[in-house]
Amino acid sequence: METYNLKTDLKVFGKEVTTFPLGVKEAFSALLDTIPDGFKRSYYGLSYMDETGKIIYKATAEEKYEGEAEKYNCERYVIEKGEYLAAAITDWRKKTDCIKDVFHDMMEDDRSDKTKEVVEWYKTETEMLCLVKMKEHETIH
Repeated sequence: METYNLKTDLKVFGKEVTTFPLGVKEAFSALLDTIPDGFKRSYYGLSYMDETGKIIYKATAEEKYEGEAEKYNCERYVIEKGEYLAAAITDWRKKTDCIKDVFHDMMEDDRSDKTKEVVEWYKTETEMLCLVKMKEHETIH
């Protein structure tokens, strides 16, 4: 497991997949069909567990300009800047069943901030990065 530093907040847009885990592939396909430049931008899966234990999942794309989310009738979200635990998955399309296990292992790490959503960063059609926000370093006064 590596660490990754996201230097600035990242604006993304998309929609919640209300039928998770079903419907994820269809949600990303719908985003790709909506956005004219397809894979010329990064895509992200954002997820967290609500207070009832249900996983809330959002299929999102990188926002290229202000107002793009509204143009495509989508919700806007922000991926927080900061330090993340990171694990790369190559040929992710063949390994979708094991992604949850990678995140489970990452959440077991004492450095993980379990109050933040986790991020699937689909960098390319074959490379994906699993990101878990790390706890902020506590300063001693």
